[in-house]
Amino acid sequence: MQKRILPVALTAALFISLFTWNCTKLDTTDIGSDLLPAVDNVHTFDTILNIITTQNLFNDTTIIERGDDHALGSITNDPLFGNTTANVFLQLKPNFYPYYFGKEKDTLNGFGAGLDSVVLCFQYKGFWGDTSLPIHVEVHEVSDIKFRDSVYIAKTVNYQPAYSGTILGSADVDIRRLGDTVKYTNRRDYSLYQVRINLSKSLQGMAWSQALYNRDTLAGHAFRSDSLYREFYNGLAVIATAQGNGLAYVNLADTSTKLEVHFRRKNKGVLDTLYNTFNINKSFSGSSTSAPSNTANNIIRNRAGARILSPNPDELFLQTSPGTYVNLNIPGLSTLSNRIVHRAEIIVEQIPTDPVLDAKLSAPNFLYIDLKDTGTVNNWKPVYFDLNPNVAYDPDFKTATYFPSNGVDYTYFGGFARDKKDLFGTSIKYYNFNISRYVQQIVTRHTPNYTLRLFSPYSFKYPQHSTQIIPYSNNIASGRVRIGSGTNTNYKLRLRIIYSKL
Repeated sequence: MQKRILPVALTAALFISLFTWNCTKLDTTDIGSDLLPAVDNVHTFDTILNIITTQNLFNDTTIIERGDDHALGSITNDPLFGNTTANVFLQLKPNFYPYYFGKEKDTLNGFGAGLDSVVLCFQYKGFWGDTSLPIHVEVHEVSDIKFRDSVYIAKTVNYQPAYSGTILGSADVDIRRLGDTVKYTNRRDYSLYQVRINLSKSLQGMAWSQALYNRDTLAGHAFRSDSLYREFYNGLAVIATAQGNGLAYVNLADTSTKLEVHFRRKNKGVLDTLYNTFNINKSFSGSSTSAPSNTANNIIRNRAGARILSPNPDELFLQTSPGTYVNLNIPGLSTLSNRIVHRAEIIVEQIPTDPVLDAKLSAPNFLYIDLKDTGTVNNWKPVYFDLNPNVAYDPDFKTATYFPSNGVDYTYFGGFARDKKDLFGTSIKYYNFNISRYVQQIVTRHTPNYTLRLFSPYSFKYPQHSTQIIPYSNNIASGRVRIGSGTNTNYKLRLRIIYSKL
């Protein structure tokens, strides 16, 4: 399912606009919908605490599930973050066994008039990058036998099975044309918003397609079982070449993602063109005895020569999974006297670079903050209290579940991308995080002042508590942003606190 954040962001922005318009004497800050007393420096004050930052790269183990949207394409022109290549691997299978084309025994009895074409189709879900440049993809056959038999082993974004050098088919995918109607040979059927790759245009592709079609005519070796079918092929590899500057998102579990086998047969004495489809099998399906299809989404980051590997002290780089993170330390919190905290917010601002490139290779829809878990080695845990104030949760997993049962309340916690003008009138993205309750506990009860981690996740988990994968509202590999560090003059990463004295 495609992750959508626009409604959430618009709702939050609408709340803030309404409160600001109707309550000009109240300070609403830049996040949330709570009304705050005005900072008059008599009863209510504000202060800025410095944040010490450290840039880091993830050794990413993000898992893309069979039903998730997969990235496909290449980023070839990003001087800040480097190049990205996203490849897709999949097994498309018959819907039943024993399998046949047309009606049962048609081809065995000679009624089949022959193969027309085989087309690999992907259901298109979205795009990130420069839509004016087509991405080029090539289809190969997976040669790694382990891929066909490892359907129950989780595949991270680092996994890539071996594939043959033979190109079965290729296509230049122009995102601007995916809305065009594609009519089939029979003139009855058509498709919209599909990435379509014909595997019958080259000699190599036609040979593979014909061999697939002929499986239905081989006595004793028809599509009698899933195991026999898997002996014919291990799967298909869809490889993005170094062309274009964007990532298309496709959903493999959608029924519109399929292998279409178009063939000709006589229907009441008239030659007709039909097609059968192979799809992703998501689970064992009754009498078919078919194992689920295997899938993988290999994403390669090549940062050689990019700015991210040699940053200035006043800049930081956040890239959506598989990506980067920043450690935040706020030493001033440990010595802050007790007070009433009306609002404590971490402010993150984009450093503008090339406005055209920043618009095409846009900032992540969401960022996220969590805490260094000092009780375990190299583990993290959710922020106390502020992820969702309406649900009881315990990051230490002692008195309640460790994460809000209904997820993050973005309108309260923040973390979503918003627009504003910087000091120079340039449009930038910015993010705010509401950590008011967490800070109140530190100044009142002297609870630990943890190191924080700022990143742009596709998903995450807290293995000291559970193997559960928690999805977040970003597409895989979609988004990157250069932000100011705690020492930046114009785009300072900072913690602002609005408070009253006791």
